[in-house]
Amino acid sequence: MVRERVMERKKELVSLGTALVAIGIVYGDIGTSPLYTMNAILGHQGVFGNLTKDYVFGAISLVFWTITLVTTIKYVLIALQADNRGEGGIFALYAIVRNRAKWLIIPAVIGGAALLADGTLTPAMTVTSAIEGLKGQKIGSFVFSNSQNVVVLAVAVILLALFMLQRYGTNAIGKLFGPIMLIWFAFLGLMGVMNMAHYPDIWQALLPQYGVKLLFSPENKVGIFILGSVFLATTGSEALYSDMGHVGKRNIYFTWPFVFITLILNYMGQGAWTLAHMKADSFQNLTGINPFFAMMPETWRIFGIIIATLAAIIASQALITGSFTLVTEAIGLKILPRIRMRYPNFLKSQVYIRFVNWLMCAASLGIVFLFQTSAHMESAYGLAITVTMLMTTLLLYEFITMKRNRIVALTVAFFFGALEMLFLIASLFKFVDGGYVTVLITLAIVGVMVLWYFGNKARDKYVDETEYVSLRDFRKQLVKLSNDTTIPEYATNLVYIANIKQNYTVKRSVLYSILDKQPKRACVYWFVSIHETATPFERRYTVDMMGTRNIVCVHLYLGFKVSQTVSVYLREIVNQLIAEEAIDIQIQKYSTLKGRKIGNFSYVVMKQKLADLRSLQSSSFLDRTLIAGRLFLQEKMAAPAIWYGLEFSEVLEEPEPLFINRKVSRNLHKDYIKNTVPAEKNLDSTKNEPKSIE
Repeated sequence: MVRERVMERKKELVSLGTALVAIGIVYGDIGTSPLYTMNAILGHQGVFGNLTKDYVFGAISLVFWTITLVTTIKYVLIALQADNRGEGGIFALYAIVRNRAKWLIIPAVIGGAALLADGTLTPAMTVTSAIEGLKGQKIGSFVFSNSQNVVVLAVAVILLALFMLQRYGTNAIGKLFGPIMLIWFAFLGLMGVMNMAHYPDIWQALLPQYGVKLLFSPENKVGIFILGSVFLATTGSEALYSDMGHVGKRNIYFTWPFVFITLILNYMGQGAWTLAHMKADSFQNLTGINPFFAMMPETWRIFGIIIATLAAIIASQALITGSFTLVTEAIGLKILPRIRMRYPNFLKSQVYIRFVNWLMCAASLGIVFLFQTSAHMESAYGLAITVTMLMTTLLLYEFITMKRNRIVALTVAFFFGALEMLFLIASLFKFVDGGYVTVLITLAIVGVMVLWYFGNKARDKYVDETEYVSLRDFRKQLVKLSNDTTIPEYATNLVYIANIKQNYTVKRSVLYSILDKQPKRACVYWFVSIHETATPFERRYTVDMMGTRNIVCVHLYLGFKVSQTVSVYLREIVNQLIAEEAIDIQIQKYSTLKGRKIGNFSYVVMKQKLADLRSLQSSSFLDRTLIAGRLFLQEKMAAPAIWYGLEFSEVLEEPEPLFINRKVSRNLHKDYIKNTVPAEKNLDSTKNEPKSIE
């Protein structure tokens, strides 16, 4: 706990070093938006010659005010206040407000699923946009091909390499993120200023009337749906909020003005270049001109493409690791089933989830091969993230109500909700052109979350409370069994991972496993309950010996970002109990370790098996479906032994029926068969008399 508090204080310190780290980690997604945003907006007009001054001014105005309102005001100034012990993101926000209303799980599930779906498209989109800048470029005597197939192949190789490297963690490469992204943002600003010099009046485009005018102008061929492309400029805002835990809010406050200014300068530079060249004869009938690359001087272009590619890779890396963090938080909140995780560099912030990694890899590569070009990917991009932003606004309403009052909360929620609803409607225009991909991915993730979360809730409704017994009633039996040398010792320390409720109540199946099956004798019986808390890095425990030296009830309280490696925690606890002389020294007669004081550990995990759901006559079809789906996911995901970090421990998984409150028929009758065989002498005549079955 002390270490985590020190780390939290360090994150809140602002220095050039921490600011550099923030620039490298937080702004990858929004920082690469100039690669494709203006290209998407201008592309609605068809050929370059169709552009006008009012259209370009309106486009820049809409981009500027979108970044100002959504990113700066909503996320930087408001959302960053909603931190859960320094952690941000939609699940951290939900952890803060979840006790206010049960329905808040709905926006959390939808928003989290949409954010994960968006994460599969971002790597494909950003890397493709950067590599497309190489088309036709001369590097020494080598000329890069104009073929889009070559671009697709190059993007696929880069993405595959990126996902393959995830298993090694990002500790070493992460140190390079800050300097590279600092160069990137400086380059964005410089290119913008250089081109603005050719059209100084571009500053007027920041006035809001140009943006409003464009929305209703007949020159705008797509009308309000142009907002679907404008929204691309601010898609990284949710990632910015989610990454707050890595750098602290103060570092974001300190660095955002620099990032904001360089982004706006670059957008204005793209607008200035467009206005200066749109009527040139050589550009009149051209389509697909990306002003980001076109505005670079010839001698700067190779450097620009290289730094853009590096920025795109860093943005992709940030989205991938962000997805790992998001999944970890969802598991901690019991919104997703347990999935095996690794910590490559022994840092909690650098979790690696192989299943998620390769699922994202497959999705990203599939998007690259399906859409081929960044222009086509733009059609799918942004739809899912608008849903996430809307869900965040709903949760922020509850948070602001807690901190301020309902009137302020309603004002904020109504303003940003209306704005984001407008963006959502505009983005729905993209559904047919490719937005359906992220929608389908979102729905698939939502389906898993619903089955797991609500399946747990449905299951809990049918638990028979009479099948819970008190450890107090079996304390004497456990102590006696522990000292009964006539029974072979099963383990020195026998650990049951079970939920111990108030008054020491535990499932009868746990004690049945110890006493009624083959009795399991142990020196010490451990009953361990694990509680996932809303505090990200919390680690604490309580111990109750129940007045014995043989029974230990342990309650572990672990934050939702902490791994549940039970064996590590128990080793620490048993050492402390021996030091306090609460339990006896566990001398091992045979051991490779000299002076060993701790005996062996055996773990028992009760694993639920599906009983006959039809026996629940009072249950609804929905409940039965949710419960069956939940158990199906349980079978497919990480086994309890893997989740609790017991891969190399002695673990017994004992099955227990999910439902044990079925009413068993007590109307069993015996049918009598006429005896055709002569009775032998001295045969007990009462032997064949019917006996009642109680």
